[in-house]
Amino acid sequence: MALSLRRNKGPSKFEQASDGSMTLIEHVRELRSRLFFASLGIVAGLIVGFIISNWVFDVLKAPYCVLPSSLNPNTGGCEFITLAVTDQLMLRLKIALWVGLIVGSPVWLYQLWAFVAPGLHRHERKWAYVFVGLAVPLFTGGVVLAYFVVGHSLAFIMDAGVLGEPTKLEVTSYVGFVMNMLLLFGCAFEFPLLLLMLNFTGVVTGRRLLSWWRTVVFLAFAFAAIATPDPGPFGMTLLAACISALYFVAVGVSFINDRRKNRGKEIYAGLSDDEISTLEEERIPVGASDPIAEPTPIESPTPVESPRSLEQRFDDMT
Repeated sequence: MALSLRRNKGPSKFEQASDGSMTLIEHVRELRSRLFFASLGIVAGLIVGFIISNWVFDVLKAPYCVLPSSLNPNTGGCEFITLAVTDQLMLRLKIALWVGLIVGSPVWLYQLWAFVAPGLHRHERKWAYVFVGLAVPLFTGGVVLAYFVVGHSLAFIMDAGVLGEPTKLEVTSYVGFVMNMLLLFGCAFEFPLLLLMLNFTGVVTGRRLLSWWRTVVFLAFAFAAIATPDPGPFGMTLLAACISALYFVAVGVSFINDRRKNRGKEIYAGLSDDEISTLEEERIPVGASDPIAEPTPIESPTPVESPRSLEQRFDDMT
């Protein structure tokens, strides 16, 4: 008898979660382990972010340091204003946290995906990979555009203020302003993915999305007017044009998806309510019915035996 060196392994946790054989306690234990490994990834990213926080701060302060008012006349270096003793340390920790979330994103996103993926179908998991692959470059593009807009608009904002000339800025408020702009522009660039999700799930068609173009363009300019710090037309027009261009790209992809799935080709498409149907009327002549056969006689039922007495049906034991 040959002995196998391989042990018979049971189903994996992914298979148990997919077929519903995992109990509630096992789900809670898996969630605990996923959160633990995700937190380890964030802590590792936080350490890396704390190490490179000075370099990240140099990148964030570059739009401000090109202003003449930010330079020290004696040393020629870029200077900020600090109002509290702990501002510099708290700012470094805040930058380290942001960088830690970005650096550790492969770990905690994988743990999140590994917990959610068993509840999805195969085609849903495939489209999730596609949308995540598109979300990362779109968010990066929004961040790059925001950095460019901040660098172009900062001098105009300070010149147009009450003081009438650029002044030194408080470091915490400045970094918070730049971070908010990067996050806002990055999230705004994810708008086409929302439209594609609605189309790929069958909620709206590409033709319906195209019919909204006036509203979308107006809302894009309204959002850009509120989100951009530059009161001039440059930043607002640039952001609104990018959002509108991404919207029309999403509409084009929706049309391709509709054609692939043969959507929008209903039976009565293009017919008015008063138009007569082109379906041919099928006339079947009614002839004489088939003759009905004579009923067959029914046999009489067999007689039912009379019930036996209790003494004959049971013995002494029952």
